[in-house]
Amino acid sequence: MKKLLASILSLGLAVTLAGCGGTGGKKSDSAASNKQLIGVAMPTQSLQRWNQDGANMKSELESKGYKVELQYANNDVNTQTQQLENMITKGCKVLVIASIDGSALSDVLKKAADNGVKVVAYDRLIMKSPNVDYYATFDNFKVGVIQGQYIEKQLGLKDGKGPFNIELFGGSPDDNNATFFYNGAMSILQPYIDNGKLVVSSGQKDFTTIAIQGWDSAKAQARMDNLITANYAKGKKLDAVLSPNDSLAIGIVASLKNAGYGSADKPYPILTGQDCDKPNVIAMINKQQSMSIFKDTRTLATKVVEMVDSLLQGKEASVNDTKTYNNGSKVVPSFLCDPVYADSSNYKQILIDSGYYKEADLK
Repeated sequence: MKKLLASILSLGLAVTLAGCGGTGGKKSDSAASNKQLIGVAMPTQSLQRWNQDGANMKSELESKGYKVELQYANNDVNTQTQQLENMITKGCKVLVIASIDGSALSDVLKKAADNGVKVVAYDRLIMKSPNVDYYATFDNFKVGVIQGQYIEKQLGLKDGKGPFNIELFGGSPDDNNATFFYNGAMSILQPYIDNGKLVVSSGQKDFTTIAIQGWDSAKAQARMDNLITANYAKGKKLDAVLSPNDSLAIGIVASLKNAGYGSADKPYPILTGQDCDKPNVIAMINKQQSMSIFKDTRTLATKVVEMVDSLLQGKEASVNDTKTYNNGSKVVPSFLCDPVYADSSNYKQILIDSGYYKEADLK
């Protein structure tokens, strides 16, 4: 009887071990099997793209078995710093950070490192800190190149057409990506400015002058109002506007609309953008904005989850750039996803057929 009881207990123990992932069962390859907590810090909920980025990150991480602490900081650096400190205190093992000011997080990242917390910079490079393990983003220089090439093609600059009038906008100076966008676009546009085929009537060309703090739509609208009043009020034609993203573009559209653009006699200039936010896609459909760079945040979220898995397993993550992104303290190993552009001719294929939007979203 005792032998029978011992056999039953031994069998029960074996079954229990198998069910918990012991030697009798499969061991998960993912570090998420321990339900570890991951902190995700996003800059703001005021822009559609960050809402989508946050939702995608949370969904992807939870689908892998992680617990997620997702916070938005209303574009306030102190708030984001406090949120990150709280995440460290709560026991987050990895922080995924889309920074507001890439140079303002050195102290809190030092605290993270002291507590064994790993850091992935999400779409915006975190500057001046050695405590950044990986960076996941899109090829930001290429974003600007595509915007410049779109203007080049639409105006027929390669065919020698011109001169055309253009005005330039830059992104927020505290966002490291903004200079990559600008330099990429100017690598295409500067030669045409130099040979006179593109004319910046305002004379405002350098990044510091054209930058819009905080990627603020209202500030972009105000600057466009001033440019029109000073340079285009007497019927002078504006042929193109370089806008690095959609939040600036929507402000520029509002300014152009108020100035009477949108008629047969006064058509909208070619206007670039980035992020394919819903209002901007609708503006493209209505021929107010010409194009927008599409950065599929689902792809980016998937890549970040792979990085999180690798960090928690003590492995090296897959990267495709180990030279470009020097944050002032180190070259941060990076993975660059490829951007594409959408306009009125292909937005259905790019945005709807891929499942990113439903057709009803763009009414």
